[in-house]
Order: sequence, then C-alpha cells, then structure tokens
Amino acid sequence: MFESSEKDLKSLKDIYNLGIEESNDEITSDCLIKIEEINKKIRKTEISCFLSGENDSLDIYLEIHAGAGGTESQDWAEMLRRMYLKWFDKKSFKCEIISEHKGDEAGIKSSTLKITGEHLYGLMKSESGVHRLVRISPFDSGARRHTSFASVWVYPAVDEDIDINIDEKDLRIDTYRSSGAGGQHVNVTDSAVRITHRPSKIVVQCQNQRSQHKNKETCYKMLKARLYEHETQKKEKQEQKNISSKTDIGWGHQIRSYVLQPYRLVKDLRSKIESTNPDDVLNGNLDQFIEGNLFRL
Repeated sequence: MFESSEKDLKSLKDIYNLGIEESNDEITSDCLIKIEEINKKIRKTEISCFLSGENDSLDIYLEIHAGAGGTESQDWAEMLRRMYLKWFDKKSFKCEIISEHKGDEAGIKSSTLKITGEHLYGLMKSESGVHRLVRISPFDSGARRHTSFASVWVYPAVDEDIDINIDEKDLRIDTYRSSGAGGQHVNVTDSAVRITHRPSKIVVQCQNQRSQHKNKETCYKMLKARLYEHETQKKEKQEQKNISSKTDIGWGHQIRSYVLQPYRLVKDLRSKIESTNPDDVLNGNLDQFIEGNLFRL
C-alpha cells in the first residue's frame, strides 16, 4: 500500500508540474482530485492499523442514559442518540434499537442500540463517558442557559463462543409492558424483559420484539457481552478507571462538551480537538473526534 501510493503520488506530482508549465487547468484540477483520493486511502489504512485490539473488530451495544435534570437531560440524551444514528448512517452501519424509555415530557431517559459494522468497537470505544451540553433551554419560559449531562457506554457484542458462566441463581428476571420503540403490538402484553445480574449489579433490558422469549434471548446475549467487558476491565487498571469515571453523570466527569450558548464550540477534553460548528457535529459528522481519540490511544 505504501509503495504503490508513493509511486502514484510521484507520478501525479510530475503530471501536476507539467500542467502548471502548460497552464492547463484541467490537468492540475484532475491531479488534485486524485491526490485527495490517495490521501483518503492512506488515512483509511492508517486508521485500520490502530484497530488491532482483541475486540476492535466486534459489533457493539451502545447505551445512552440521561443525567439528573429531568426534561433537559432527557432531551439531550435523545439529541446524542440522533447524532450517533446519523454517523452510523453515513458509515452504512446497521442499527437496531433494543430498548427505549421515553422521557416524561420530551427526549429519552435511556436507550440501548445494537450496531453492526466493520471495526465498530475499535472506532467507538472512546465515546464511552459523560457528554455535556450548554444551551438556552427550549423548555425554560425565561430563556435561561442550562447545562445538561448524559452518559454513553459502548461495549462489544462478544462472539457466541466466548465462555462466560452465568448462574441462574444470580439473576433476577422481570417482565413488563413496553413503552418505547417497536410499534403498538409490543404494548399489549408484558413482552419486555429486564435481567439484573446481582453480583455485578449489571442490568440489561430488551423490548423491541413481540415475543417475550426473543426479548429474553437478546437480554442474555447483552448480559454475556456486559459480563465479558466487565471481566476484561477488571484486569486492566486504566479501563477500570474509565468505568469509575462514568458512575457520576455530572460535573468533572465529562469527556466532551457541546456549547451552543454563549459561544459555539464542541471540545473533546481528552484529545483537545475542537469544532466551532456544533450543528455539523450534532448532525453526525464525528470523524475528527473519533479518529482523534483513536490516535490518542
């Protein structure tokens, strides 16, 4: 890849210089387009070199939880979900809503998604953490500025062959009536399932299928993935530190700030990458942040 790209760039440089000498705008413009294509190819190869971790190639579960603050934080949680859904769509990743708990007035209290695509965990793992929004509240009649928090947690969808021992005695299984995505049919019966793993206090839930059996099966897959991630992080001190920082969805724990008022700026507090176009970021243009944290790791 490196040698062929180097050769192509050298040839294009010679053609470009010839176009300059002959004042041929068509040749120089064509060369610049081809150089940009090669740079994108090199960038893609460079990124793939950083995605060689044990779980980096796996699909993911993505959880979003609103922080304290009621409607403000619940609306922010839904904005975050929309941002990620747009990024997944741009990358042609397949996304499925596993569960959703709507806010009391607007937004969502929590949501779990399963996303399928190439190197998803490697790309998305650094998105785990607290995200902070500062804006003039659309829910405040006094048009005051509010700060809202929501947490994002990304964990790998582990292979079915991974050996994770789950003791049924450690589980509490609850069924309830669905209140979120999935259409009216899911609301008729107690088809939604919530499983609590008592030793680890891990809770998973699924409500997107009409069948309670299928929802329970999905819950078991999610629990297996969460327990695998839990055990992996226990062995890695730095990863354990990251998990601890996610327990409080509030001040001092955020990984990224999205400021819409009194100025406009999105800033990642780890990579220091910034964007002065929050609308662009919230519309799913996340590459600079995701790639920036990938190189930081």
